[in-house]
Order: sequence, then structure tokens, then C-alpha cells
Amino acid sequence: MKSLGRLIIHLILAINVLFIALMLLSAYSPYIEPDKHPIQSCLGLLFPVFILINISFFIFWIIVQYKLALFTFIGFACCYTQIRTYIPVNFSNSDPPKECLKVLSYNVMGFNNLKLTKGENPILAYMKDSKADIICIQEYAYSQDKRYVTQKKIEQYLQAYPYKNIQNIGEKESTNKIACYSKYPILSSTVLRYKSAYNGSVRYELKVKNDTLTLINNHLESNKLTKEDKVIYEEMINSPEAQKVKSGSKLLITKLAEASAIRALQARKIHNEITSSKHKYIIVCGDFNDTPISYTHRIIAKGLKEAFTESGTGLGISYNQNKFFFRIDNILISKNFKAYKCTVDHSIKDSDHYPIWCYISKQQLKPI
Repeated sequence: MKSLGRLIIHLILAINVLFIALMLLSAYSPYIEPDKHPIQSCLGLLFPVFILINISFFIFWIIVQYKLALFTFIGFACCYTQIRTYIPVNFSNSDPPKECLKVLSYNVMGFNNLKLTKGENPILAYMKDSKADIICIQEYAYSQDKRYVTQKKIEQYLQAYPYKNIQNIGEKESTNKIACYSKYPILSSTVLRYKSAYNGSVRYELKVKNDTLTLINNHLESNKLTKEDKVIYEEMINSPEAQKVKSGSKLLITKLAEASAIRALQARKIHNEITSSKHKYIIVCGDFNDTPISYTHRIIAKGLKEAFTESGTGLGISYNQNKFFFRIDNILISKNFKAYKCTVDHSIKDSDHYPIWCYISKQQLKPI
């Protein structure tokens, strides 16, 4: 019986080591170039799954044979940075200084498809009440029909913002727009051109008191999932039958991999814009359509800090449809900024994204 018990323990340990290896592979998958290895680069999507499985193993070993929990502990230690990026915990709740900016980034889904309820639009009301200094908007839209959200209606809500810039992104026939509303002067705006039918990025120069900062507002390549694809995914989650999961996974992974490869090129373009900025203060925000454990996120975030990792808590899930529980909206800041109280705000559900906002202030870097 003892030998059988040892055999079972060794078998469980072997399975545990396998999942530790898979966790590490997913944690470091952002170093795989999606345009060269698109399928493998999607492994980061499974990072939270492998985390949960290994937590279960860790608890099991603590109860059954605590010394063997060391294997899982070492695995967690090897991907501590990725765990903190994915699900940060910040106990400090210090108030931002008076001299700071509040930045809001929001994919508004065309202001909920331009809908008005009794003449009002909840997304515009939210923005008005946010008291943000800078608002970056993705999937900006308006109608000429007064029964829906018009440009005039938007400006009535956002009259506290004397400076605005609205740009079409994507190819010529695209009607997708990105916008920036600011309490500070927008000195210039440049659409960053890269291959995409409907998506794009815009770089702004903003004059904020005595400083000029670079702001890049992004709406990167979507995952090309149709409504039918999203239904398939939701059915897989609700009823994980073997055949359904197998066929559904193959379809979804193929589409996710294709989009990931396109975003890789976009991410490099954005990173080049960041590194070539002539201004020392930089903010990069928007809908990345990719998770914190991804090549896209890693490339864009090079040399920057993630506001949510620095001052947020939890998963920060920012997409709220079809059980795609991921944080795909971001605010990144240069290292001479400090972030406070970064929040993915779940109080409003009128878009398929939640807004993300934070306070940022200048930070004096210590000399090396």
C-alpha cells in the first residue's frame, strides 16, 4: 500500500510539474513574435487558467505533503512579474496630489450605437461627470439625425473641454473614429498609419502648463470574432462538451492568432513612436484588444509603466461581453509619471467596454 501511495504521489507531482511548465510557457509567451508563430503566441490567453490550476496543486501539497509545495512556489516566483501585471494588488490608497491630471480612456461602442433615452446618453453623462482632464475615446461616432447622438449633442455634454480632435482611422472607406477631448491645448495630431481596415492610432502633442507631453490614443486590431463566434465561445464555457470544445477551440484560436499577428506589427509601430518622442512625458492609452500577457502589451509597454499595475487592484476586466473576461484597455505612462487610483469602472455598462481612468502626476526620478 505504501508503494502504491508513493506511486500516486509521484504521478500527481509529475502532472503538477507539467502544469508548472505550461504556466511558465504562457507567462513568457509575450516573447514569441505572433507574425512568425501566431498560434504559440496565443498561449498567454491561458495564463489565468494555469495560475488557478497551480494554486489548486499548491493547496493540495500544503495539506498532503507540504514540502512538495516548494515546486509550485518556485513556479510562481519565476513568473511573479507576470502575475503582478495580470492581477496587481495595491494596498496603498493615498490621494493624488493637487497638481495632477485625470486621464480617462473609453471605448464607447459608438456611444452605445448612438442611442438616446429620453434625449440623454448615459456614456456622455458619465464623461461629463468624470471631471477628467483628458478623455481619449475609441469607436467615436455621431449621427446627423437628431433622434440619435449628434456632434452637437456631444459638444453640449463635453463643453468643459475647449480642445478636441477627431480623426478617422483605418482605410479610406472606414468610418471608425478616435477622439481626444482635453482641458489643455492640443498642439498637433498625427494618425499613425499601419495596415488595418478599421483600426488605428493617433499621436497628439498637448501643452499642459509648462510641459508638452506626447499622448497616443489607440484602437488596435480586433480579434475578428463574429457574433456567431462569440456565441460558440459562450457555449463552450457554459457547456464544455469534448467535441464542442475541440471544434470551437480550433476556430477561435485560428482567428485569434491571425489578429495577434496583425497587432504585432501595429505594436512595433507604436513603440517606435514612443521611443522617437521628443517630449519626456508620455501617455499611451486605449483599446489594445489584447491581454496584459501578450506580445502586443509587452512591446508597447517597453520603457513605460502600466497605471493599473502600479495603482490598481484585481483583474481589472475591461471587456464585458460574451464572458471574455480580460483587461484589454490600458493606460501606460512614462517613468517620470506616477499613477494613482487607476480604476476600471464597472459602474456603467452601456458599452461593450468599461472605462479605465487614473490620476497621474509628475515624479522626480532619483539619480542613478
